[in-house]
Amino acid sequence: MALNSAEEESLEALKTWWNENGRFLLLLVILVVGGWAGWSLWQSSRLDAIYAASDIYEEILDLAIGDPDQEIPGSDRDRIRDLTARLKNEHSDSIYALFGALFAAQQAVISNDLAAAEQELQWLLDNAPDGLFSSTDPALLLTAQLRLGRVILARGEADRALSLINGIDPGPFEADFAELRGDIYLALGQTVDARDSYLAARGAGSTSPALTMKLDELGL
Repeated sequence: MALNSAEEESLEALKTWWNENGRFLLLLVILVVGGWAGWSLWQSSRLDAIYAASDIYEEILDLAIGDPDQEIPGSDRDRIRDLTARLKNEHSDSIYALFGALFAAQQAVISNDLAAAEQELQWLLDNAPDGLFSSTDPALLLTAQLRLGRVILARGEADRALSLINGIDPGPFEADFAELRGDIYLALGQTVDARDSYLAARGAGSTSPALTMKLDELGL
């Protein structure tokens, strides 16, 4: 069928446009499709990594949370620390690695390996995400800082422990940090400051039997 002049002009214009822009359009389509495929592949890989980290963390939980009346065997404590090391090496950017470090620190304290406990807690604090698209629950950070202060104090470094907690906003953990501050002052021989800190802990709502005993020992 013959084309009229208007159709011929339109076809010629289309050919001209294609010659000028066709390659760019094809390249754009390839980039978009390739980008989408890459994103999908990355997402799939990311999910696989999350599932793998979750499986490791579940094993840690199974070992760490057992019968409260029975002490965790030494072999299980070692396994928890080994699994945590794997999380830190293979999935360091996951929340599971942070919680794993918390559990590993707990087991290190039970084993009286305070240097290892400090190392685990410091790793958690150093590797906790704090960005626009990913941030760490403040409660987890405060828990780690509180435990780190206790570990440092137990290592006989009261001044360093005090320096650590004095730079922290305790938020909802005010009572716990006040009690720890009292323990530090007591270790430093500053009984008046220790008393004031213990009273501050009680004023912040602490009903800890240990705190009551400490106040009783100070005659309060």
